[in-house]
Formats: sequence, structure tokens, C-alpha cells
Amino acid sequence: MATTSTTPGSDSGTGSGSGSGSSPASPLPAAAAGLRAALRGGFGLPGPRHGHHALSAEQVDALALPIGDDGVVVGVDAQSHPAVLGFNRPTPYDVLLIGGLWTAQVIALRAAATGARVAVETGRAESWAQLVGALGVGPAGMSVHDVGRVPPLGASAGSPVLVVRDCGMRPPRGRVVSGAWQSVLTLLPYLSPVAPRLVRQARLVGVQRVSPDEATQVGRLLGLPRGDVESLPTLADGVTLWCAERDRQYVMTRATDAENGLLGAARRMD
Repeated sequence: MATTSTTPGSDSGTGSGSGSGSSPASPLPAAAAGLRAALRGGFGLPGPRHGHHALSAEQVDALALPIGDDGVVVGVDAQSHPAVLGFNRPTPYDVLLIGGLWTAQVIALRAAATGARVAVETGRAESWAQLVGALGVGPAGMSVHDVGRVPPLGASAGSPVLVVRDCGMRPPRGRVVSGAWQSVLTLLPYLSPVAPRLVRQARLVGVQRVSPDEATQVGRLLGLPRGDVESLPTLADGVTLWCAERDRQYVMTRATDAENGLLGAARRMD
């Protein structure tokens, strides 16, 4: 009985046997040759028959991807979209907030809720004690330290840190500075002689309601257009103008029910 080979590399497609007749030639070599020719021609393997995945020029603007949207939700922008600050970074990150304690505390609470350790350097520990007690997680979640007494915090990718410096109008240079996975948020109630240095050092600056004279100075420091300078003295409580190198965004911070119960309503003055 004759046998037929199924080895793709066979030249003849048949084997030898003891029968008196020869079997028909296998179609496999011809099919393989056709496939090799198609591949050499650049057409590849045949795929499903469907239309191309393509967008018209008018549809491109509707395409959006959530890139870089991880972090602390600090409020909503003018379009009611969430505004997010990414404090957990592998590189040093300094933030300056010229504003009220209420906003700084909301940010600290939300940073702790994302899993970051929050270390508060302050001369008014009593203003932060209620937050530490409310979190109920001890130093692993939020700790309060006297000015100049923040210990090394051992920040890492698995245990990022946010240092909040609430040290008054003239905060001294801190012993603990920003670094890998350790960001620093400095709260400045109003402009002071140290403001220009802090603005230059910061990668992000938030400005809440200030006086017209202060607004003019802030405008010069940040290169703000006249419209923004004129709006700063009129900002409502809870509204912050956040300024990065090329971007500016007004953000309204709205407290949750739990935050309202703990901190009260949004306010610029403390």
C-alpha cells in the first residue's frame, strides 16, 4: 500500500511503498509555494474582511486619551472637569500655594486618601491636630512636626510623601526638601519678601484671592495677562488660579460632606 507524506519540506509529496501503482501528487507543495510567493510580494496573510480603522479630520478632535490624570483631585475646572495634581513623582516637585489654610488641608486630606504619607511642618499644630485624629491612621498617614523638626521620611515609589510647609509669612529654608517621591507644598498666606524665591523654586503656583497690589506683584512674578491680574482680587472662596510654566487654570475646590463636617465651608481667611 502506498503512503502519502505530510511533511511540509517534502520535495515529491509521496513516499515509497510495495504497491505496483503510484499515488497522485499531493497539492501541499503547490499551496506552500503560493503562500511563499504572497509573502514575498508583501501582502502578508489574508485577514478578516473589514473596513479600515480610520477617522476623518473632523473626528480627530473628538479623540481623547486619559494621559497623566492620576493624582489628587483638587477641584473642578471651568468646564466642571476634575482638576488633578500629581504629587507622587520620581523627580523633585515643589508647589507654592498663596492662599488659605482650608485649601491646603483639603489637599493634604486627599493626598493621604490616595496612599501618600503627609508630613506637616507648622507653627500652629493645634490647627492640624483635628485632621490627624480624624484620619485615625497615625504617623503612617499624617504626622505634624514643629518648624525645622521634620525628620528624614524615607520616601519611595511604594511609600510616597507629601510635605506640607505651613510656616507663616517667612518660611525658613526647610531641612527636608523635595526629592524622588517626595513633593513639598508650601503655604504662603500672603505675599512676603520670600515670595519671589519661592515662586522661582516652584514648578506649580496656586494663587487665591489677594489684594489688588498683591495681584499686580503676582502678575509680574508669573507673567500673567491683565485679565488674570484683574480677576485675582475678586476670586470666590475655594477658587485657585493654578499656574505652571505654560498653563493656567482656574479651579473650584468643593468639599465633600465629610470634609465639610471636619473643616467647615471653604474660606480664604483663617
